[in-house]
Amino acid sequence: MDDITCRRPISWVSAQRTDVGCVRKVNEDAILSLNDNQFWVVADGMGGHARGDVASKNIVTALEDITLGGSMRDCVANIENTLINVNDQLIEYSDSMSLEGMMGSTFVSLLVSDEFATCLWVGDSRLYRYRNHKLAQISRDHSQVQEMLDMGMITPEQAENHPQGNVITRAVGVEAELNLDIEAFRILTGDTYLLCSDGLYNCVSEQSIAESLTHRDVQQCCDELIEKTIASGANDNVSVIVVRGMPGKLPL
Repeated sequence: MDDITCRRPISWVSAQRTDVGCVRKVNEDAILSLNDNQFWVVADGMGGHARGDVASKNIVTALEDITLGGSMRDCVANIENTLINVNDQLIEYSDSMSLEGMMGSTFVSLLVSDEFATCLWVGDSRLYRYRNHKLAQISRDHSQVQEMLDMGMITPEQAENHPQGNVITRAVGVEAELNLDIEAFRILTGDTYLLCSDGLYNCVSEQSIAESLTHRDVQQCCDELIEKTIASGANDNVSVIVVRGMPGKLPL
């Protein structure tokens, strides 16, 4: 008999939740779960006066009908091109309305295909992976505090409550040229991924986040993360998407 090894496919389940929080009047976050396409997005709008709301919703609306067939390279290119178009539209809108101040949105996404996944992001919304009881941040914040950390100007402890903690260096709709970061990585059965806006990790410690990701029910994970944020005061909007890889059916 031929020695044939069949790798068991991974089936993905997800849940999501977003909340205005305890202080803000408008939820400027927007989330998108395209489970059939294995594509998930969190966008955190900024600018106030509903400007951030417009920016984040434009991102999600533009990505809802995106074509994600073909190779991972082609899918990533389609996502990038879509975001570049949104970036141009937001800048044109700001100019036409003579808006003062910033209008834009952070963006983080997870795209899964076969045994690999890709994270695309700009700003400080994050993608985490929970694997083998360990939480790891896959994205890297585009923020002033992160830059100071990288240069050794401040310690991780100083970064936690730094007065410039809300200053980001990249976003959709802010600069004429959009500069996205991309990270590709191998996925494993049992992996749990968390996409979130900064409203979560600014209120809830990474240890507490990891504890919430141990639940078997991904919706329970989301609900508990939101509830922990609200219990901590939730001075910002908060959005979470939890995605988990489960053993799929073996091919016949």
